[in-house]
Amino acid sequence: MSRLALARSLLFGAALATAFGARADEALWDLLKKGGQVVLMRHATTDPGVGDPPGFRIDDCSTQRNLSEEGRDEARLIGEIFVQRGIPVARVLSSRWCRCLETASLAFGGAEPSEALGNLYTHPERRDAQLAAFRKLVARPLGRGNLVLVTHGETIGALVGVRPAQGEIVVATPSGGGALRVAGRMMP
Repeated sequence: MSRLALARSLLFGAALATAFGARADEALWDLLKKGGQVVLMRHATTDPGVGDPPGFRIDDCSTQRNLSEEGRDEARLIGEIFVQRGIPVARVLSSRWCRCLETASLAFGGAEPSEALGNLYTHPERRDAQLAAFRKLVARPLGRGNLVLVTHGETIGALVGVRPAQGEIVVATPSGGGALRVAGRMMP
């Protein structure tokens, strides 16, 4: 049985809870089901390496570090779990880097590119401007659905103080004025 087939089989019954962190995550799933949360997701697993190769171009995926087959399977599984659990998604935004856009596409069917979610590892000089744009973005009322943001570990770290692993999800609750309170983390 392939990894994806095995993972899909875990979508049903008690095994699903085990696949995504056991009972401790049930409170997070319940929170997401109610909507109004910000889902910060680091892109799924990539080809080995850190950062992007020298000379990469944002408009050319062949010059970037991209998702591995395992990462593509992870992204699909995350999307399937959101559907299976009935998690409402109001809007999906992504960093313009190809690994983030592909993660969002495979998991959620696509995303709007956002400068506020760019890679701070590659461009630390953009930190203040990006944080201001991000705060503005999450200050808007979310309504019934959740806001999904697919980005980079360094960027999530700057935004909420948590640096997640590839494919990890950080659930955050808006607390006014563009601030977020981390509700918890989930690892596929």
